[in-house]
Amino acid sequence: MEVVGEEDGDTEGKRKNGRSKKDEKKEDKEKVEKKQNKKNVETSSEHESSEEEEDEEEKEGEEKPDVLSPEELEKLKEEVDERKKLISTLRGKPWPMRKKLLTLRESHEFVEKYEGALGKGKSRKLTKWMKFQRDFENFKTACVPWEMKIKEIESHFGSSVASYFIFLRWMYGINMILFGLTFGLVMVPEALMGRPYGSMPRKTVPRADEANAMDFAVLWDFGGYAQYSVLFYGYYNSQRAIGWLKFRMPLSYFLVGVGTVAYSYMVVIRTMARNANEDGGGDNNSFNFSWKMFTSWDYLIGNPETADNKFASITTSFKEAILEEQESRKDDNIHLTRFLRVLANFLVLCCLAGSGYLIYFVVRRSQKFALEGLESHSWWERNEVNMVMSLLGMFCPMLFDVISALENYHPRIALQWQLGRIFALFLGNLYTFIIALMDEINLKREEEEVLKLNMTIWEASLYNGTLGANSTAPPITVHPADIPRGPCWETMVGQEFVRLIVSDTMTTYITLLIGDFLRAVLVRFLNYCWCWDLEAGFPSYSEFDVSGNVLGLIFNQGMIWMGAFYAPCLPALNVLRLHVSMYLQCWAVMCCNVPQERVFKASGSNNFYMAMLLVILFLSTLPAIYTIVTIPPSFDCGPFSGKSRMFDVIQETLESDFPAWFGKVFSYASNPGLVLPFLLLMVLAIYYLQSTSKSYKQANLELKKKLQTVSHTVIMSSYLSSPPGGEHRAHQGKSDHQIPPSATSPPAPRGHRMPGPLPGNQRQPAPSVQRVPNSQRH
Repeated sequence: MEVVGEEDGDTEGKRKNGRSKKDEKKEDKEKVEKKQNKKNVETSSEHESSEEEEDEEEKEGEEKPDVLSPEELEKLKEEVDERKKLISTLRGKPWPMRKKLLTLRESHEFVEKYEGALGKGKSRKLTKWMKFQRDFENFKTACVPWEMKIKEIESHFGSSVASYFIFLRWMYGINMILFGLTFGLVMVPEALMGRPYGSMPRKTVPRADEANAMDFAVLWDFGGYAQYSVLFYGYYNSQRAIGWLKFRMPLSYFLVGVGTVAYSYMVVIRTMARNANEDGGGDNNSFNFSWKMFTSWDYLIGNPETADNKFASITTSFKEAILEEQESRKDDNIHLTRFLRVLANFLVLCCLAGSGYLIYFVVRRSQKFALEGLESHSWWERNEVNMVMSLLGMFCPMLFDVISALENYHPRIALQWQLGRIFALFLGNLYTFIIALMDEINLKREEEEVLKLNMTIWEASLYNGTLGANSTAPPITVHPADIPRGPCWETMVGQEFVRLIVSDTMTTYITLLIGDFLRAVLVRFLNYCWCWDLEAGFPSYSEFDVSGNVLGLIFNQGMIWMGAFYAPCLPALNVLRLHVSMYLQCWAVMCCNVPQERVFKASGSNNFYMAMLLVILFLSTLPAIYTIVTIPPSFDCGPFSGKSRMFDVIQETLESDFPAWFGKVFSYASNPGLVLPFLLLMVLAIYYLQSTSKSYKQANLELKKKLQTVSHTVIMSSYLSSPPGGEHRAHQGKSDHQIPPSATSPPAPRGHRMPGPLPGNQRQPAPSVQRVPNSQRH
């Protein structure tokens, strides 16, 4: 038992010794940790200690914010002011980014918590209102349609390609307004309150066409039941008031047609004025590379994909700036360049003349086919005009692009020349088409005069053949489908424009799928087994044709403005077309196209697009105004049937719905003796404002030159008065490390050829400047 007890005592002693050794080790570790903590506390910055004190004071303030003495309130106000100063100067602190973010968050929390309490809740409400405004602005930005798609395209293809999609989105918004006007004030009232289908001849398919009225080929040409519907002019009744609301259908139709054009003018001119104000502010070319180098990156980006897009966008912007600098310093052979440009313009004129003659020839041929009967001709002969115009609009811009390679213009100037040529092509084609349509309208009117005589004979023969002398039988009833009717040239014009829009849309989409998608697939998958490099050589990936697509949009919109009066369905078709085009072309650009080799900024092209849109708006309204004012409407179709001119509905409304004095005032106001002086006064006012704006612009240029001269003189004087490099360093070591004036002055303007980081300038040695210690920075 004793032995056992001794052994137990030994084991207990060993355990105690082991425990004592472990305790000693733990104590040593605690001592080391305490020493390290002491060192860390001693080496910590004063700012951290002040932050701990402020945190303690915050806790105290949270516990009893209303029990503070006046001295404590003053101290709290000083701390809030110090936190505000810290927030404003935090960006210049030489701290790690993590420490900056932590300090910024804590300072914001402190200011939001105590500033409202000190200001009796007003500041807190103000900050909440500001936060609500910021969130609402972010919500409005997120609600902008297709914004992220356009930003992604801009980051990879530059601002020139993105400007097309921004322009397309703007056109989509305008067409939504036009669609709302025509749909809500013309189509829906006629469909709901007008006489139903089959109640009168203009709303009934003729008996001879009933068998084929639902065939796909007939409906594709917008004939049959589509022709006798609310989609076209001829369906609408000339009854002055319809429905229980007594809706003035003819007046609404006329005012909506005029209002859509007036709204389009207003929006285009307003957008041009806003772009001019945004572009005419300051000098965008001063210190271009410095701004791009130091201010381009967005430090709030947290998504890798977004960071890649931003990197691509910055790279593209540098390419644009470098190319513009190179183009501004280019010096070529002037005589050779002039000869090539004259040759290019001659070739373009030949193409324009040939396309105009081809359209005129095709339209005259189609009139012969119409007289002979379209049923005996093939599909191509029936749709020859639309297909030829679509093919010319597709291939002529490619030919112009090849010809423009001879001119060697800057990319932005080359784009404007290309746009001007395609503009002339489309305008010539469109007006040739209009002239041919006018010939067809004259033929329809002659046919209408003959039909009037025939209808008189038909009615007399019908009456004499069915009623005897002194008969008291009920009046004759004839089904509307059996009544002869006129050709209705307004519906014919609307059908031609709708067919032209549909054929142009189909041609654009087919070209996109074949010319871009299939080309990209062949280059991608056949490049491994081909004789040469398909990506670097022929055919390679296609580039996005900015000029052709922009002009296609503009002239498509011109056809909408021109034909919407005779086909109210055109704005709806254009909205559908633009909606599909946005998604399809965004997909094609990102999947099938490559960035342009010569990228450039499109800031100068925005108003150029608007100027062309304004011109095409003016030129497209001229034929519609001519037909409204000079050509009498059809006698048996449309809301203006039975009137000598379409605008007579205004006079009829003034006489029937307004007092007599109002009609007299309107007649006096529309007198040419008052209208012409008013127009002359407007022209003089516009001329005066234009001259004043030019004088202001010239004065701004003079002031800018003076400022550049003064800044150049100051920089040169400070640069020459500074000591040489070695003496300057020695002088800096003895004078509290002060920076010379030349180091803090702004860089010289580009026009004075001072050394700088621009391409083409050789960097010259500048006086060395020592770094100022953090403790001496202000």
